[in-house]
Parts: sequence; structure tokens; C-alpha cells
Amino acid sequence: MNRQICLITGATSGIGKAAALALAKKNYELILIGRNEEKAKKVSCEIRKKTGNDHVNEFVCDLSLLQDVRRVADKVKNAYNRIDVMINNAGAKILRHQLTKDGIELTLATNHLGHFTLTLSLMNLLKRSQSARIVNVSSGVHYASDGVVENILTADLYDGRKQYANSKLANVLFTYALADKLRGRGIVANAVDPGGVATNFSRNNGLWHWLKHRLYYLKKRQLLTPEQGAATLVFLASSNEVRGITGKYFSDLKEIKSSDISYDKALQNKIWEFSARLSSIDLEVNV
Repeated sequence: MNRQICLITGATSGIGKAAALALAKKNYELILIGRNEEKAKKVSCEIRKKTGNDHVNEFVCDLSLLQDVRRVADKVKNAYNRIDVMINNAGAKILRHQLTKDGIELTLATNHLGHFTLTLSLMNLLKRSQSARIVNVSSGVHYASDGVVENILTADLYDGRKQYANSKLANVLFTYALADKLRGRGIVANAVDPGGVATNFSRNNGLWHWLKHRLYYLKKRQLLTPEQGAATLVFLASSNEVRGITGKYFSDLKEIKSSDISYDKALQNKIWEFSARLSSIDLEVNV
């Protein structure tokens, strides 16, 4: 049997782990990307045991560090001859200003630039699939973005909530630009809002902020389990219903309209060029 091969970032907890478990049950071969080696191995073992699917492999990568992204991309290329599905799920909300070793603001690096670099670095593997799918996990928070996606170098200009919203808009802009560039090549790209999910997301900002995040969705009666949050990711990764659909935004298993500004072609191109410049990606080779 020719198994579909799926790569998932942020696969060791929350909706990434839930999506991995669901796809393993569907007999997908999994490439799990996580930051913590011990945790990644533990989750891989757990998925194998629960599903009986032994085709689960883990790789360790800090997506905020471009050198690490390139390193893991090389490892994946050496281990696999194709990728059929890529789920760019890892993300973080960082309230305090921080720069990576590359001099890139941490929210931008983690939520957008790492996935931009990883996706384009693995493009040749995606091209070898008969019909590859790219799923970029964004958030409804992107509707609050002012459209100014930038690498904020100083703490006095930093607003963590605003930068998080802008990074999630960047996910959508990247998806739409990528879908346009890959149209007709057998690769589709779509973005998804998983909703408010009961996970440890934002716990890095302290217990109070994490509780506020959960209480917000509880009040709206919209706090989902990881399995519920992962459902649309799994749908886009595996369903025949969405075969061939590209450049769309999904939530709750259906296509919805993203923010007005996300459809701005000039802004899509601007973010693409900005991201390519920061990541030093050779676009002529990769797309």
C-alpha cells in the first residue's frame, strides 16, 4: 500500500498531536516536528501504541531558528523521497519582546518565518507527490491585525498581542500567495482557524494570561477539545471533499471569508518578498 506521508509541526501537544493521532489512524506515515526531543519520542511512541501504525518518525527543530529549520529540512530530505501533506501548526503567543539569534522578533520567527522557510525548503518533496496539500494554521485573531507585518527590533515598539495578530495574518497572506504561485502544479495550500482550544497554548506567558485565554472562550462557550480543534486540519489534510481546492480559509470544516486585508495582492507579495529576504530563500530554486 502506498501510504500518504504527512509532516506536522508542533506535533507533540494540543491540536498538532490530536491531528497526528487522527491521521495515524487513517494509516498516514507521519513526520512529527517538535522542539523537545524527549517529548517528541514519547508522543511518537504513544501514537504507535494507540494506533498500531509503526510509520511514525520524529525530528527535533526550533522553528524560530532559521539554521535549525534548514538543518531539519536537510534531514527530512535525506530520509524521505516525497511529502504528500504538510501541516504547519506550531505557534506561540509571546507578550515580552525577544529576538532570536538571527535577529528576528520571536513571534514572527516562530509563527510565520520558520514555516515559510521550512515549506519552501521542502518544496521539491511536495512536488514529487501526485497531489500535495499544505495546511497553514492561522487564527481568528488575524481579523484584528492592522496589516503591518514587520520585524520589530526594539522592545519600546513591541505589543505582543498586536504582533501575534499580525503573525497570524502573515499565515493567511503566505497561504494565498503560495496557492497562487503553485496553481496548476498539483499542490494546494489552504489556511485554517482551529478555534479556541483547551491546550497549554500561551502558558509561557504565565498562569494568569493562560487562564484569561481559556476564560474568554469559555464565556463564549467556544472552548474546544484538541480533537475538535484538529478536526478541520485533518479534514483539509485527508478529505476528498476538498481535493483540488486551494487558496481558501477554513473553520469548523467549511470555507469562510478571511479578513478583507488578507485578499490584498500587493500585501501578499510584500509579505512574500519580506519573508524571502529575512530567510534568505532562493525563490527561483524553491517555487
